Amino acid sequence: MTNTAPAPTSGVPVGPGLSMFDPIFIGIDEFGQPVYITLAYRNLLAGGEPGGGKSGLLNCIAAHAALSIGSRLVLLDGKLVELGQWEDVADAFIGPDITEALTVLRRLQVVMNNRYAWLRAHGRRKLTALDGLSVITVLVDEIAFYSATVGSKQEQEEFVALLRDLVARGRAAGIPVVAATQRPSFDIIPTSLRDLFGYRAAFRCTTPNSSNIVLGHGWAEQGYSATDIQPTNQGAAYLIAEGGTPQRIKVAYLTDAQIAGIADYATWTRRPTRLSAPDASRLDLGLAA
Repeated sequence: MTNTAPAPTSGVPVGPGLSMFDPIFIGIDEFGQPVYITLAYRNLLAGGEPGGGKSGLLNCIAAHAALSIGSRLVLLDGKLVELGQWEDVADAFIGPDITEALTVLRRLQVVMNNRYAWLRAHGRRKLTALDGLSVITVLVDEIAFYSATVGSKQEQEEFVALLRDLVARGRAAGIPVVAATQRPSFDIIPTSLRDLFGYRAAFRCTTPNSSNIVLGHGWAEQGYSATDIQPTNQGAAYLIAEGGTPQRIKVAYLTDAQIAGIADYATWTRRPTRLSAPDASRLDLGLAA
């Protein structure tokens, strides 16, 4: 759930002491209080016009995941540059190649199915931090690129189907999805997909309808419209959690230099594991884990 709490004054964990089961700091609310989300059992959808701050939110989550123990990253970035600085940390980094994107999503689906078979065998319904299995965080920067721009119609439809399956079933198996789009329209984010995301963040939108497509029907008419966000107020958004009310937030911003520093450190902390298996594929996501 989303929560606002006083900033901690001591005992702040510094990677690799973080966990994807911990609350993730993403910014502040309109009263200046820190805002956290718990992503391990949720998914997050971010939508809004270009330059609104969606990439800033994705980078905050990527930084937490990169510094977390037992965390793995799968990144899909059609532009290569929005999430590109995390490439050395990621188990898979997919650029403008829908064939490779489909291959990785299919592998993730197999991982998910294997994990549910493991949970069933142990009489369980979801993974916990005590299970020792990695949380595989999937970040997609620009859904529309893979679902409506690149590749054939059949490949685009398969991408949407695989993504919907991961969003629908991946949470309890430790595979949360964070996805962003510049085109919040019904052809890109149908209601059947949007409502599967536990968290939804609407950055500046050009029309009330676009804001409603992200947050849910009717919120713009109740005074929660992302059209109210000024174009110069980058990083401002309305964030809604399951069963909640949209909350005005300002997403924390990491500079390119800060991202590079965090990514370098995270890569160094993961280095011993990688060196122990030099022949392992970067796409080996642990089908039995």
